[in-house]
Amino acid sequence: MSDTDGLVCAFVLDGKGGARALDWDGVRSWQPDDGVLWLHLDRHGEMAQAWLRQESGIDPVSCQTLLTAEVRPRLLRLSDAVLLLLRGVNLNPGANPEDMVGLRIWAESSRIVTLRHRQVMAVNDLRLQIGDGGGPRDAAEFVATLADRMIERMAPVIDGIEDSVDALEDAVLSAWNPEQRARLNDLRRTAISLRRYLAPQRDVAQRLPQDMPDWVDAMSRARLRETADRLLRYVEDLDAARDRAQVTQDELASAQAEQTNRHAYHLTVIAALFLPPSFIAGLLGMNLGGMPGQEAPWAFAAMIAAMVLMGLAEIWLLRKLKWI
Repeated sequence: MSDTDGLVCAFVLDGKGGARALDWDGVRSWQPDDGVLWLHLDRHGEMAQAWLRQESGIDPVSCQTLLTAEVRPRLLRLSDAVLLLLRGVNLNPGANPEDMVGLRIWAESSRIVTLRHRQVMAVNDLRLQIGDGGGPRDAAEFVATLADRMIERMAPVIDGIEDSVDALEDAVLSAWNPEQRARLNDLRRTAISLRRYLAPQRDVAQRLPQDMPDWVDAMSRARLRETADRLLRYVEDLDAARDRAQVTQDELASAQAEQTNRHAYHLTVIAALFLPPSFIAGLLGMNLGGMPGQEAPWAFAAMIAAMVLMGLAEIWLLRKLKWI
């Protein structure tokens, strides 16, 4: 595919799980009797945009929606066709999972057009299934399989968030360090970001089984319901992970505050013990005439003994008051 081409791949399904690859000439000569056509395009390709607007037969409003830069999960039923916009986690190398990738789908009983900007791993999975002869056999099964793969690809990311929260919960209970706070913040941001993107898609997925055209059979509708239930569970898992991370962060803050207070308390006790000796030492250090014991050789030892006794008396008093 060249920069101006936009044709990522094109297949005619053989109805048995396999497919025959096409180029642009094959796409233009395709007829519905040949089998279900799947056309996967890069929305930035000039030839792809020209074909979509001029040769696809799709209405201009739907074309503009398919080519839009911002993808918000959406389901629109148009006569015997359906326009579906989905999001998936970004699993491309070096990318952040919460930097979602969008997939735009136009589905008819005999033709499916999908558009992307960045690579979508769920589409790659589908291409591999078709290459192995285990792909979808018709348009209904294609839509159900693609939606299922989009949701299934989210599982490792969400499971990883839950596992990380579990590990941090155990670490906070045993021993904490300042790095855990930053890690918890990252996990909360990731969970909140994913949840914000997936919540609208959950609503779309729940509508899919009811709003699909008549050419979608009962088995495919059942698979779509299962996909919707799985996405609902993932959103609930993200809510739980976010809340658990918040609770763990509160426990960490409480542990840090308790340790700080304990240190401050120890310093206060030490300062209280040394306050009377410090006062006496300051008083005797004024070097004024008439200071008692100036000429006595035993005066220094007596003062040290008095300070020790005073410290012991303070310790006894603080323990009696249950301050230490």
